Amino acid sequence: MTAGFLRFLREDAPQADALYILGDLFEAWIGDDDPQPLHAEIAAALNTLHQQGVPCFFIHGNRDFLVGRRFARDSLMQILPDTKVLELYGRRVLILHGDTLCTDDIGYQKYRKKVHNPLIQKIFLALPLKWRLAIAAKMRADSKASNSGKSLEIMDVNPQAVINAMQENGVEWMIHGHTHRPAIHNVPLNDRIGHRAVLGAWHEEGSMIKVSADGVELVTFPF
Repeated sequence: MTAGFLRFLREDAPQADALYILGDLFEAWIGDDDPQPLHAEIAAALNTLHQQGVPCFFIHGNRDFLVGRRFARDSLMQILPDTKVLELYGRRVLILHGDTLCTDDIGYQKYRKKVHNPLIQKIFLALPLKWRLAIAAKMRADSKASNSGKSLEIMDVNPQAVINAMQENGVEWMIHGHTHRPAIHNVPLNDRIGHRAVLGAWHEEGSMIKVSADGVELVTFPF
């Protein structure tokens, strides 16, 4: 998976005007001071891409919401807010990670609100690294156990939440990840049909949404 992503950054991404990473770049993130070699390797690859003239932007995911300013500095990556409206080749596009759209998963939304509390994050990041590692491992195990008992419908986006977000932001396109169900869906808006593009998980193959003057395309490719 990592080798495939690094190859994508070397061979495919340099052809783009910009790269937007919509969260969960990492399985977990316990602080910019975590000395894992993987973090430095990814930062260096993103830094190189930026120096080739391709700016990189990042929206936090549910697994790496603590990626901070140090990693952004090292990678030359710009961290965006949770939602961002872009003007791409004549289209207004709303990009986001996607977990905020899963409003039927009440337990997850309560958890998300808690871990995004700035005070809780500050306390967590002040803990010794080995404590944070242990806490993150337990939280990941608890999450897997919790999700195993949930239906796929509960963990998917709520259709009305999608419509609300698109209409509130005045967009015809939405792009997100999180659910790992790659597809492009039609969305019924007030006076037109909108579209929602969903990124796949980088488990068995790479997945990206390519936006160009010619259209919006879901692209998968082998590692």
